[in-house]
Amino acid sequence: MSQESAEDGISTRAELLPEEQAVGSDDPEAQARAILAESEDRTEHPERTRRESTQTPD
Repeated sequence: MSQESAEDGISTRAELLPEEQAVGSDDPEAQARAILAESEDRTEHPERTRRESTQTPD
């Protein structure tokens, strides 16, 4: 992913959903970065994600 598209994704995800606005966020951009990094890691390592997930059936 290019740096520009990554920043666009972070900016978009940093816009809080109504549920998130209700509880607040000290740093929406940091939260967005963490969410997107975790998502990218799961995408790049699906087998590890499958082994670690408690929601994935055996």
